[in-house]
Amino acid sequence: MELINATGMLAAYTMGTEPSGRESVVVVVKGTFRIPAAGQVASLDVTQLPLVMADTFSDEPGFSSPLDESEFAPRKRQCDVLLQGQAYAPNGQPAVRVPVGVRIGGWSKTFAVVGERYWKTGAFGISASPPEPFLTQAITYDVAFGGVDRHPADTALHAAFMRNPIGRGWHKHVKGEYVDGTPLPLTEGLDMPVAKPDGEYAPLSLGPLGRSWTPRLGYAGTYDQAWLDNVHPFLPADFNDAYYQAAPLDQQIPYPRGGEEVVLVNLTPEGRTSFKLPVAEVPVVFFHKNGDKHESAGALDTIVLLPDRRLVTLTWRSSLPLKKNLFEIPQAVVGHMPRGWWRARELGKEWHPSLDHAVRARRQEREEEDA
Repeated sequence: MELINATGMLAAYTMGTEPSGRESVVVVVKGTFRIPAAGQVASLDVTQLPLVMADTFSDEPGFSSPLDESEFAPRKRQCDVLLQGQAYAPNGQPAVRVPVGVRIGGWSKTFAVVGERYWKTGAFGISASPPEPFLTQAITYDVAFGGVDRHPADTALHAAFMRNPIGRGWHKHVKGEYVDGTPLPLTEGLDMPVAKPDGEYAPLSLGPLGRSWTPRLGYAGTYDQAWLDNVHPFLPADFNDAYYQAAPLDQQIPYPRGGEEVVLVNLTPEGRTSFKLPVAEVPVVFFHKNGDKHESAGALDTIVLLPDRRLVTLTWRSSLPLKKNLFEIPQAVVGHMPRGWWRARELGKEWHPSLDHAVRARRQEREEEDA
């Protein structure tokens, strides 16, 4: 399929599959915008960040925090709001606990970032050491509540906090020799400090969830012997589209319309940063082999905030179910093409954006004929 991109952003396409086995063509458009001065609208940046082709991690894949997720999900029913960054102590003065927050329109998420601390045992049980002051602190799932408990020596007793198995601070077996001196998480709820190593605390970060973590894994469906015998290689019947959402549930919002105010608190050196999302239409037109066309509007379904780089990326997605295969759709257009292009296409002629372009194209044709 030929994909014509008139957006000034990056665009690509992939194939999606329904549990029924029906395929669809999926067009993804990603724009990189510059975070402006307070109250202004984010504008398209000169440099466009590339589309993410495969998941990336802070360290070893599967054993560290997911950073970027592949941007070729077949569909998303809501908009993921994600952020890569760090907390900044207010006014550049060391602090032991800093509230951070993100707001987009009427949605918001807040929690506390805390300095390094450790579990310690004493006559009165297990408690947390006083947090150490910090100026900046990275926010990832590596330092959120969670982890794996490999105690005692019997591997059958080992366990993992599946909401965040790569985190820290959680222990299933609360015994002094297992817990003493181990690190606590560096994030916690504003009104729910982490006080017990075997407690049920939310792992708080702003990045994507691991694909094998709960509750996300539960949306992937059932892959048992019956699936292998009767359904493979297609998706199981109980597959849920919620699996495609990279963000935790409290970071999923209805598709933004554009113009929403974005506010970041203690996620930039200045303490409070605000700007507005751009208002952008991303039309996608699919041309069928039989001459018909299908017009759609891309849905803004992923927002990734990169405050340390003063950037925000926005991703739009549009899909079209196919009757048989991709050969049904020889061409798709993303964005607004000039009227002359549409007229030339109707007449079956080649379109040239300028006279100079037409002259050079004709000269190249003659050179190829002479060769």
